[in-house]
Amino acid sequence: MTDRTRTGFGIDDISVGPFAHGFGTTDDGHPFAFRTQHATLTVQIYRADLGDAVPGSDDVVAQARAQVTDIDLDDERSVSAFVRDLLPDAGPVAAPASSDISTVRAILGRISAVIDGM
Repeated sequence: MTDRTRTGFGIDDISVGPFAHGFGTTDDGHPFAFRTQHATLTVQIYRADLGDAVPGSDDVVAQARAQVTDIDLDDERSVSAFVRDLLPDAGPVAAPASSDISTVRAILGRISAVIDGM
């Protein structure tokens, strides 16, 4: 599904139901993803210069959460509207410490090298 409004908001993919999830673009061009877990919908907005890369936790710039007890998760329009209305409420996310990222990447690099050597 591509649901673009004149302001630029759009949902590129959506799955409805108790575990509703999907992704799209905010009004200002940032990619975002959302998922429902334990009656809470979480929206994560990623940095704008992401390109085609799959976002990681270090790419999240803002996040919002809300209870989904008052919307119909089986209705695509209800979920889309809920996500659109939740985006302005997203608060900034603190960037992870660069040493944490480099440590994780180093460990993953070593694991990858061991696997490649098998």
